Amino acid sequence: VKIKNIAVAVTKAARLHLFQAQEWQKLQNGIQDHSCTEMFSKAQLTMTVNLTEQNLTVSQIPYPETWYVFYVDKFTCEENYSESEDIQFEMVLLNPDAEGNPLDHFSAGESGLHEFFFLLVLAYFITACIYAQSLWQTIKKSGPMHTVLKVLTIALLLQAGSAFANYLHFSSYSKDGIGAPFMGSLAELCDIVSQIQMLYLLLSLCMGWTIGRMKKSHGRPLQWDSTPTSTGIAVVVVVTQSFLLIWEQFEDTNHHSYHSHHGLASGLLIGLRVCLALSLAAGLYQIITVERSTLKREFYITFAKACILWFLCHPCLATIAVIFREYQREKVITIGVILCQCISMVILYRLFLSHSLYWEVSSLSSVTLPLTVSSGHKNRHHF
Repeated sequence: VKIKNIAVAVTKAARLHLFQAQEWQKLQNGIQDHSCTEMFSKAQLTMTVNLTEQNLTVSQIPYPETWYVFYVDKFTCEENYSESEDIQFEMVLLNPDAEGNPLDHFSAGESGLHEFFFLLVLAYFITACIYAQSLWQTIKKSGPMHTVLKVLTIALLLQAGSAFANYLHFSSYSKDGIGAPFMGSLAELCDIVSQIQMLYLLLSLCMGWTIGRMKKSHGRPLQWDSTPTSTGIAVVVVVTQSFLLIWEQFEDTNHHSYHSHHGLASGLLIGLRVCLALSLAAGLYQIITVERSTLKREFYITFAKACILWFLCHPCLATIAVIFREYQREKVITIGVILCQCISMVILYRLFLSHSLYWEVSSLSSVTLPLTVSSGHKNRHHF
C-alpha cells in the first residue's frame, strides 16, 4: 500500500480491514445483530495506514480463497459525517505461487498449464521426428485406408497446432500477465476444427457401417456405403456441434478450450456427446454380436473403444471435476480431455496401420473395411 498524503491518513486513523469471504458473508447475513464498529472489529487482519509505503504478508493458507478489503477510518461509522480531504492511495495485491513467488501471473486455476503445454508440444515434436516419415510414406501409397489416415493426420496436426498456440499464449502471459489473445483465439479455433473433423470422421464410419448392415444380408461382407441417410445424419450432428462450440466460446470469452460448464451451451454440448457415444456404441454392439470373423470383431471392438473414449472423456471428466475445488476443475478437464483424446488417436492409428490385424482383415474382401472403393463405383472414394 502506498499513501500520498500521509498526514491526513494519520489524522483520520486510516486502516485497512481484511475479511475472508466466508466470514464476511456470515457478517452480511447477520448485519442487524452487529453495529458498524463491531462488524469491522471482527476482521481477520487489520493494517494501520501510517507510513508512505507498507507491506502486509498474509500467512500461508491451505488453498486459495477470496478476501474482501475495506478502507476504514474514525469517520466511517459516524452517521453525521462531514466531508474532509480524501486520502489517495495505491494498493497492489499479489498472489504467491507454491514456491512463494509473488510475481507469478498465473492464478491457482492456471498454474501448471504452461508447463503442461510445453511438455505436450515437446511430445508432439519428438513423435513427429520418429514417425512422420513412415506415416507420410504410408499415406503416399494410397490403399484402402488412405482417406481415413489423411483425415486423422489433419485432425492430429490441428490438435498439435492448438497446443503450440496455447503454449505461446501462456509463455507471453507468464511475462506480462496479459498474454497473446490472438494465439489463444487461434488455439480455440484449431481445437474446434479438429473436434468437428474427428466427429465427422467417426460418425461417418459408424453410420456407414450401421446403415450398410441394415441393407445387407448377414452373409455378405460389411462395407462402407455413402448414402443420403448416413451423410445427412452426419452433417446434421456436425452442424449442431459446431453451433454449440461457437455458442460456448461466446458464453465464456476466456481463452481455454475446455470450460467448466456453467452455461447452457456447455450443458447441451455434453448431452450431445453422451448421446453420440451411446448411439454409436449401440450400433457397433449390434455389428459385433452378429460378426462371425474373429479378426473383424476385434477390429470393430478396438474401434468402438476409441470412439467411446473420444466422446465420453469430456462428459466424464466434467462430472469427476465436481469433486475438486472450483479453481482446480478447469485444469482437470483441460489436461484430462487432451490426454484422453491423444490416447484415442493413438488407438486409431495403431488400428489402421497395424499389419498384423488390418491387412489380414482387408485381405478377406476388398470391400470389407470402411473407406474402400465400392464395387459399383470403382473410381470414387467415399467419405
